Amino acid sequence: MLIPARMSEAEEQRWVTVMLDKLAAQESKRMLGDRELAERAGRLSEQFLGGRARPASVRWVTNQNTRWGSCTPAEGSIRLSHRLQGMPEYVIDYVLLHELAHLLVPGHGPEFWRLLESYPRTERARGYLEGVVAADRLPHLPAARRE
Repeated sequence: MLIPARMSEAEEQRWVTVMLDKLAAQESKRMLGDRELAERAGRLSEQFLGGRARPASVRWVTNQNTRWGSCTPAEGSIRLSHRLQGMPEYVIDYVLLHELAHLLVPGHGPEFWRLLESYPRTERARGYLEGVVAADRLPHLPAARRE
């Protein structure tokens, strides 16, 4: 990656982060199907939850416009919003892991958050999702006028 010499170290770091996120988003655009999503959930459960969270089903849904994911512990089902498709893989992994943790602990108490501490990109993924929500709330700027 080429970076202009006039950039400060802070600007350079921000630029590298932005470009890495763009590359990750492009990488995740190859659409994961429900089967691949379920396999991914299994790997995440093994890696971060000792294999204790075992969903009966994991699938994409199009009816979740205010949530990134949901689960029904009694049924063992996990649903992820289609709005996550095309986001960086670490963000999708975080949401999957979040829902997997709910199979073990309902609610968002201290025990729940302790389960997510093992995922190294939790804060980054949460920040990414918060940024997406904030961007959606920004007023849309009118197109530049032609003179």
